[in-house]
Amino acid sequence: LIQRNCTEWGWSLPSPPYHSACQLETLSNNNTEAKARHFVTMKVLYTCGYSTSMAALLLAIGIFSCFRKLHCTRNSIHIHFFTSFILRGTAVFIKDRVLFSDQSIDHCTMSTVTCKAAITFFQYSVLANFYWLLVEGLYLQTLLLLTFTCDRSYTWGYILIGWGVPMVTVGVWVLTRLQYDNHGCWDDYSSLYWWVIKAPILLAIFVNFLIFLNVTRMLAQKIRCPDLSKTHKQQYMRLTKSTLLLIPLFGVHYVVFALFPRHVGVDARLYFELVLGSYQGFLVALLYCFLNSEVQAEIRRNWGKWQRSMESNVFNLATQDFTA
Repeated sequence: LIQRNCTEWGWSLPSPPYHSACQLETLSNNNTEAKARHFVTMKVLYTCGYSTSMAALLLAIGIFSCFRKLHCTRNSIHIHFFTSFILRGTAVFIKDRVLFSDQSIDHCTMSTVTCKAAITFFQYSVLANFYWLLVEGLYLQTLLLLTFTCDRSYTWGYILIGWGVPMVTVGVWVLTRLQYDNHGCWDDYSSLYWWVIKAPILLAIFVNFLIFLNVTRMLAQKIRCPDLSKTHKQQYMRLTKSTLLLIPLFGVHYVVFALFPRHVGVDARLYFELVLGSYQGFLVALLYCFLNSEVQAEIRRNWGKWQRSMESNVFNLATQDFTA
């Protein structure tokens, strides 16, 4: 319990101090104010990052959906991957709104159904994000093994991995917290039950790293193959460069921080997970859509077709006026 006294000089300082009651590290008043300003700045940065990423991802989904020539299993998986990023950004905004919109609320003892639902949705979106990256890696490996003849029957399996595994994991985590650790807002990462969420994420990163090594090996073998045409080599390179870049980019910092206690490197952890992590969706849209030569060619083709159609309409109107 924290209390303040009303005196003739105003409110006294909280007793005990917030950082003592919440078991946080001891900070001076000046240090506390600096930390507060730092977190406000960080919140502005990651809000801009998630907003930029969500706008880019929605545009990318629109491009893949509008052009019929881009409808294929590969781009369908990309759309699911983009959607997981949009869910993650939405979950962050909802969590901020529920937990931190009212500064008068004591966050140490907050334990409402709404805040628990917000944390649950956030954990699901993070899990789905990592597992759809795993699906991207699995699909890439399948294409290389089957030499660009991938059966569409795999699609439902990918969907079950990308959305189903996180759903089951979060369901187990919710039941565990309700049964054995139903206090607070479920956002305490020091709890032993946090490993129900953490272990599947580390497993997805580890499998993706193995895929990264295997795909790199297969790609090196295929490029050195003298019987492989230049066109096929370009296809392999274009297909793999995006996923091979994303696999280490997404997993390295999580593995590094997972090996240390939560109180070690808090500033660096927050910067990587919030600020840099908020722009990952924009990077994904850039690599898989905006810098994709196939997408660029399709946009140029449809743009040229639209221009010719407009010129034809203008010419027909001018001819009708002249005839009249």
